[in-house]
Amino acid sequence: MKYVTSVMLVLAFFLAPFLAYSQTPQKPSASEIYHKLQKLNFLGSAMYIAAHPDDENTRLISYLSNDVHARTAYLSLTRGDGGQNLVGPEIRELLGVIRTQELLAARRTDGGEQLFTRANDFGYSKHPDETLDIWNKEKVLSDVVRAIRTFKPDVIINRFNHRNPGSTHGHHTTSAILSMEAFDLVGDASNYPETAQTVGAWQPKRLFFNTSWWFYGSQENFEKADKTNLLEVETGNYYPSLGLSNGEIAALSRSMHKSQGFGSTGSRGNQTEYLEFLKGDFPENKSSLFEGIDTSWSRIEGGEMIGAILYPLEDDFDFKNPSSMIRPLLQAYELVKQLPDAHWRNIKMAELEEIILDCGGIFLEAVANTNEVTPNGQYELTVEAINRSDFPVVLQSISTPSGTILYNKNNRLNGNERFEHTETKRIDKDAYSTPYWLNKEGTLGMYDAPTDKIGMPETPAPERVVFTLGLGRTTLSVSRDVVFKYTDPVHGEVYQPLEVLPAVTASIPEKVMIFASKDERQVPVTLRAGRDNVSGTLQLNYPEGWEVTPANHPFMLSSAGASQTFLFTIRPPRNASEGYLEPLVTVGDTFYDKELAVIDYEHIPFQRVLLPSKAKIVRIDLEKKGERIGYIDGAGDVIPESLRYIGYDVTTLSPATISVATLKEFDAVVLGIRAYNTVPELAYKQQVLNDYVKQGGTVLVQYNTNRSMVTETLAPYSLRLSRDRVTNEQSSVTFLAPEHPVLNEPNKITQADFNGWVQERGLYFPDQWDPAFTPILEMNDQGEASTQGALLVASYGKGHFIYTGLSFFRELPAGVSGAYRLFANLLSIGK
Repeated sequence: MKYVTSVMLVLAFFLAPFLAYSQTPQKPSASEIYHKLQKLNFLGSAMYIAAHPDDENTRLISYLSNDVHARTAYLSLTRGDGGQNLVGPEIRELLGVIRTQELLAARRTDGGEQLFTRANDFGYSKHPDETLDIWNKEKVLSDVVRAIRTFKPDVIINRFNHRNPGSTHGHHTTSAILSMEAFDLVGDASNYPETAQTVGAWQPKRLFFNTSWWFYGSQENFEKADKTNLLEVETGNYYPSLGLSNGEIAALSRSMHKSQGFGSTGSRGNQTEYLEFLKGDFPENKSSLFEGIDTSWSRIEGGEMIGAILYPLEDDFDFKNPSSMIRPLLQAYELVKQLPDAHWRNIKMAELEEIILDCGGIFLEAVANTNEVTPNGQYELTVEAINRSDFPVVLQSISTPSGTILYNKNNRLNGNERFEHTETKRIDKDAYSTPYWLNKEGTLGMYDAPTDKIGMPETPAPERVVFTLGLGRTTLSVSRDVVFKYTDPVHGEVYQPLEVLPAVTASIPEKVMIFASKDERQVPVTLRAGRDNVSGTLQLNYPEGWEVTPANHPFMLSSAGASQTFLFTIRPPRNASEGYLEPLVTVGDTFYDKELAVIDYEHIPFQRVLLPSKAKIVRIDLEKKGERIGYIDGAGDVIPESLRYIGYDVTTLSPATISVATLKEFDAVVLGIRAYNTVPELAYKQQVLNDYVKQGGTVLVQYNTNRSMVTETLAPYSLRLSRDRVTNEQSSVTFLAPEHPVLNEPNKITQADFNGWVQERGLYFPDQWDPAFTPILEMNDQGEASTQGALLVASYGKGHFIYTGLSFFRELPAGVSGAYRLFANLLSIGK
């Protein structure tokens, strides 16, 4: 009994309907209900394993979910925190939150489910040995084992090849290596016994590698290769009930990865996927991943009687009146409740419950009158229930998951008559709503997550209600998250989560403050109330040697959501120093030290994230020449804000309207990261930039990728980008041109200026360039040849053109003093 109970608890997340992933409720059509019934009648599972969001093959996931009708999960080892962001300025933890939600949006599109490990995407890695040195291999492997044992896939598919370490991203190869190891471990309960005791041991039937011609180097090599060990699967089928081909669904899913720029055009027609058999039982039928696996109701004891009820419903589905199937669905539900196999019992009970509600048009919703509440606070709860069928339904009660009754009057839900109940509800949670993996400080390679949440894509909703419905002799207990919704004049009905937040949060808007002199500065700190009538004092913690006045500010915020900004005067020490300003808010005998970050993009649900409130302060010896900087935005970074910190006047330029005349007023023009990948106008504005340089200006181009460029001409001289990068942020740096002005004026650059860099040195360095360019720096990762393309400077006419792959977009927001000094030199050249 202990095993069964534990299974039900651990599977609670995996069995939740899509509503658990998004605040907007499902309202399925008859065709979509039919599609769910097809999945209900398939008892097989598949798991796809890779390293990052956007690594998954959405075409294969959609095929498995919508064509085969298998339960299909994507296990992403990381949340993609180390990538770049094409939709906004968020990087690191906040980017991980965005990419998590993009993955969930992708799974809502292609029908899969989403799982994670605790691995932190620390940035590009060149070898799995490096990856596993930074990740905790034992913990990540245990998470993979946990995911497999919990989800219980019959088939596992790796996205990457485990046999070629060092030839691609180390995270990629590591995901395949760990999958291979886990396949041999999961069936033996003596391996990772804690999860074996909780969810049971499990042995998948077979393991594949989702290969393609790309992994063979060329289409020609692939055609010549021995395919004895390969399965060929046709994934280009058309689904009349959905009105889409598999390729179209896959493209819609792929396009959810907007922060990575993976918008995709839907494809139609035949599309073959190749799967190399790695381990397990080789299928006799090489076109079927599930060959030899019983995926019918006969698979489980007591299942044949259930199949006898459900298969005819699928064969003779009533598209005009799905409610006519409620009675046999309820019969099947009662039989499923008696199944001895706890795993399939819980899965199929959840699926049946959803289909029964869908067939009856039974809509259940719990809405709060606010999107935030403090611990032990209260809100107004309105529940709605409606039965839009002729089948008799009784709302027996509404309660909390813990059993507290909110409504208990046995109300009959007559056809299409709306029931509504409103009451004041007190919050019974004292934990804040924030991504659970960010609650505690982790390491460079690992997030710290509570055991009961490992693998979950997001933190469960803090408030849920349980609707107990009577349908004939069957009782259904249906859970719904409490959500907030409002009417937007443009978008109409908008849903947001109800979240538990602190009584007050504090934010320092400037996350990095550079003090280039001993002059004092006023620093604003903004307080935001999470409830009405919150008062106390605000003070700043600061490093030794700095001075802050006043010692504190008293405050009083009268209403939830109200904010007020307070000014502190910061006086730096005479000598170099760095540390953090940390607001500390005292309310009564309680201390608050969090800030509230808001993530609001249309393609993902509204998100709010609590983070430690702090700002880096750096006293450095920095001089600069020139004042006015023009900035052309690229894929998104915060370089303009960073330049303003050190006294530059930065103007964002529209590339479509720039001319030599408009650029003359600027001492330098800087192009944001990946501008030549994302700004189409640069295809015909390069000559304007060249002419500006020729007449005495300075253009500084930051890194671009060598794929999907709007133009191959990004300098007045020839320049070829490569995939070269230096990922070790502590790698040694050699000065190739120690007398060059960019290393000497107005700041003398030394080796110390390359200390304290974060995540990497740089990326996508040029590997060929015109002799007019002077390479300034040489660097390399351990065991690799040196590269000299990190920083190139060329004179052109009266001005200077600079190309750099150094990761200033990471270093400046992190307050790396040497990066500021070097960037100031680049902007000062020729002044």
